[in-house]
Amino acid sequence: MARQQARKSLKPVNQKPKSSVELLSESELMECIESLCNSKAEEFRFYGYENVTGEQVWACVSENYRRGWPRLNRLVNDILSLKATRFMNWLMISVYKSDPMKK
Repeated sequence: MARQQARKSLKPVNQKPKSSVELLSESELMECIESLCNSKAEEFRFYGYENVTGEQVWACVSENYRRGWPRLNRLVNDILSLKATRFMNWLMISVYKSDPMKK
């Protein structure tokens, strides 16, 4: 009986009217992605990987987006959760792929 009274006394949460969503322009979005990649490269440099650049981080992460860009939350997560071991594996494979002596 107490539960029924509690349910009756609960009021629905008033939702705020949806405000207009501000979308980033493509240049603003790319600037944010570049900033995230540079931040991750700086983190790797802190760990001792001296010559890592933001462009390399982006190349590693974006390799998975051959079929199109993912949602923004996944993209940000992919950049920020990139591990040094995965990045170094990608870097070694890319070096072997571009090695002219192997061809």
